Amino acid sequence: MEPPRKGEGSRECTACTAPDDAYIWVGERWRVRAMDRPTGLPMVLILESRSHLDLGDLPNLLAAELGVMTVRLEKAIRSLDGVARVHVNRWGDGSAHLHLWFLARPYGRLQLRGTFLSLWDSILPPISEQQWRENLAMVAAWLAEFGGRPLAEPPRILWQAPSSIGAQASSAAANEEDGVGVIEAAEEIPEPEVDEIDQPEVGPSTGGPAGDR
Repeated sequence: MEPPRKGEGSRECTACTAPDDAYIWVGERWRVRAMDRPTGLPMVLILESRSHLDLGDLPNLLAAELGVMTVRLEKAIRSLDGVARVHVNRWGDGSAHLHLWFLARPYGRLQLRGTFLSLWDSILPPISEQQWRENLAMVAAWLAEFGGRPLAEPPRILWQAPSSIGAQASSAAANEEDGVGVIEAAEEIPEPEVDEIDQPEVGPSTGGPAGDR
């Protein structure tokens, strides 16, 4: 038996409840969002329909627009410096709300070619947050040339005194350790059934977990 996905049955749909300011670009029928922090690839974006529909449920108008939006977003990401190819993927096990993944492969990194690019996103060290935000702003502005509203802004220039550069570097290193890749994204990991969750062993002397004795 297939477990229900997010947005299916009585389960809440996170895409439907997300506000526009959680996205980098929004239009009348489509929205584009990013991960919540930089990852190992130059760019990872998600195209979502505003309507709560799955891929096979799209009416003709949205189906045609999906093709147009896919081409536009692929071109926008490929226009970024250092991007050689853009992989477009659709996984549907985590959420019933249509969403397509766009993964940018770095130029010259031929070992990343093929279907395992999403795995490399979790292995590679995250790109700098400044470069990531610049890329988001460029993609949003590119899409806005065709309509909609860009919400991603380029990072502000922060002038740092020499004494604070070390602290800034330490903060950046900490952010890199917390990177989340595509495969680790919550909407692509179906939640386990209750009976599939391992229950902790109970210690005989304390009544608590065995490891707490």
